[in-house]
Amino acid sequence: MSTSRTLRRAIQTYAILWVCCLIDWVWFSRADLPHWLDLVRNALRWGVFATSVPLCAFALVAALRGRRQPAAVDQISAPERPGTPAPALAATALFLALWQFGVFAFDAFGFDAFRAQVATTGTWLSFLVGLCWVIWGLEKISARYEARRRVAVEHAERAGSPLPLNWNPLDTGAWYYRLALADWFNPRRFNAILRELRAPQSSHYGDDRRKLNQSVAGFCSYTLAFYLAFLLMTQVGGCSESFELPAGGGEQAQIAQQVKVQKVIKKKFVVNPFSAIKFKVPPIDDIKLQLTEITKHAYAFGYGEGAGAGYAGGTNRGKVRFVRLEYVGGDWNQDFGVGADLNMLIEYGIRTKQPVHGETESRTIAEIGAVPLGKGPAFVFMTGQRNISLSAAEVKMLRTYVTEKHGMIFCDNGGSAHFHNQFFAMMNQVLPNVRPVTIPLDDVIHKIPYQIPFLPYVAPHGGRDAYGWKIDGRWVAYYHPGDIGDAWSDGHSGVKAEVWEACFQLGVNVMQYANAEYSKWLLAQQEKKK
Repeated sequence: MSTSRTLRRAIQTYAILWVCCLIDWVWFSRADLPHWLDLVRNALRWGVFATSVPLCAFALVAALRGRRQPAAVDQISAPERPGTPAPALAATALFLALWQFGVFAFDAFGFDAFRAQVATTGTWLSFLVGLCWVIWGLEKISARYEARRRVAVEHAERAGSPLPLNWNPLDTGAWYYRLALADWFNPRRFNAILRELRAPQSSHYGDDRRKLNQSVAGFCSYTLAFYLAFLLMTQVGGCSESFELPAGGGEQAQIAQQVKVQKVIKKKFVVNPFSAIKFKVPPIDDIKLQLTEITKHAYAFGYGEGAGAGYAGGTNRGKVRFVRLEYVGGDWNQDFGVGADLNMLIEYGIRTKQPVHGETESRTIAEIGAVPLGKGPAFVFMTGQRNISLSAAEVKMLRTYVTEKHGMIFCDNGGSAHFHNQFFAMMNQVLPNVRPVTIPLDDVIHKIPYQIPFLPYVAPHGGRDAYGWKIDGRWVAYYHPGDIGDAWSDGHSGVKAEVWEACFQLGVNVMQYANAEYSKWLLAQQEKKK
């Protein structure tokens, strides 16, 4: 008996510790703590969340074995309550532990897409699992109340006294389960049914309707409770992605630089493929261009006060991300990923010293629109050379993104005058009251951190000028007319080194501008809440 009680207390203590770690991770993960204390907290989280999976699996195996053996054989485990499905309880605990640990691990390693997918799938599965438990619980509890009610009816019939109105929602004998939807709006019918319910002989009248009404009420109540819990615990699900900037600070200053282009000639190896001698062929690069920047001062690029290059509105786990916008009608994925715009993201991290995400990503307009206020990406990249087809809802989402959520659209014409017209028509829908203007070379977006002496492009599909849409002094959309993405790709489409280097510099400028403006807005929002 003492062993069983000790085991129950140990399980309860571990469950309380798991819940505390969960609450700490959900609501207090961004709290500023000393470095050593933050390490201890993270180690405790990993230990508790990781061990919960094998412990729940062991409990499931033990429950399944206990079900097969006689009750007297197992003297250590606590006696199971009649009707309690121990294997089902253990399986539910194992599911919750796996779900939580999966979300936590993907979040810790920065796999945001996997985290969101696991969180969303687990949320729907948890809803179904919880609904099964609600149905099972209602069936068991209502059966007990049914037995009690029959005894009460017999006593009332013997005494000849009316029954009091039953208000218990767990009992199918509750008076409101007897009513149909139309009865609530008919006063005469409503009063007549109340009189009938007080008579003992009519206490079982309409049991089928009562059972159905109780089931509907239980489903609606559970759905509402689950939705409220989901709103409260949104962060644990991770269903709404968070695109956080890296914490830190920096100057909005211009790089004083001198660029030198050097040619590094590598040896060529001619190897006979039919030779009997095994020879490892090294990478063959004819010419590799190296650029050396000589700066007068070392800057920490970013915005605001903080340690390291980053943004005062960012977080310790935040990273600069390059998000491609998916749309219907064209080739949104032109020059996407490794060997293309990933080069731009890597260059941004090298040149600004800011932490960047390990890969470029793509999101639909609906996914961008679903991100909460203050958690969205500072900019989204868009390119292509064919059609752009947006629904009215998508147009509204983009308008909200660039106006209310303070985001920016960075668009590159990927190869046609047709795409130029398509993008301008799209922006006319998104911002019908804002007209595009050419962005001069002396604008801040072309001066910080790099001074752009000319607008670089691979081919002028949309002219030779950059265009922008400005709201309240901020560029909310930047349009590049000619294949800047091709200049970022491996091989740089054969353009001169001065051109593709200027394209990288321009990319850094636009990304830095979007991040800095977004950080300014985040800080302003925080000041308003104080």
